[in-house]
Amino acid sequence: MIHFLKRVKIKIDNLLRRYRIGRWRSGTDRCRARLARYCEGYGIDIGAGGDPIKPSAITVDLPTPYTSLSNGAPVQLGGDARDLRWFRDGVLDFVYSSHVLEDFEHPGEVVREWLRVLKPGGTLVIYCPDQKRYVEYCRAHRETSNPYHFYPDFSLEFVLARIPSDLEYTIEHRDPEVDLYSWELVIRKQPSAAKPSVDRIVPAPLD
Repeated sequence: MIHFLKRVKIKIDNLLRRYRIGRWRSGTDRCRARLARYCEGYGIDIGAGGDPIKPSAITVDLPTPYTSLSNGAPVQLGGDARDLRWFRDGVLDFVYSSHVLEDFEHPGEVVREWLRVLKPGGTLVIYCPDQKRYVEYCRAHRETSNPYHFYPDFSLEFVLARIPSDLEYTIEHRDPEVDLYSWELVIRKQPSAAKPSVDRIVPAPLD
């Protein structure tokens, strides 16, 4: 029943989008009611496009974003999402990103970098397109699909399979099918394994 209702909601969203009736300003606006609660404390929105998940989020984007709302929030840190050089390890409470990860050849390594800057217990919140559903949507509505998406089979499971196995995290929330053609994932960074204790040096007995 829940799956049926979700499909009905997606069809309604498709109709609203098709006839430009919807109230959504951006991709983030679609998921904000569900995902903003995972973005507490100090954090960043990667690829904010002028509409950060929360007003307090630091906006990280290309120096000249290819998607941005008119009169939206400005880019505060312009650069490459694969290199968050502005931040030391373990300093942020959350990292949020909407429709960015699909543009990279090595999404698992990008996730590694995003987790690097999180405190233990911090959340990584990802909202992305399912590429096959996205292409079907564009074809059905005679829209041009984004040419920067790297993999034709990009999906939630695709990303989970590529997160490096040495990273320590738990899945807080996942949904492979939300809104028009997207998926969402919330993972919580776990404390690193305890460092091995240094062997105590025992002095040699005196002669």
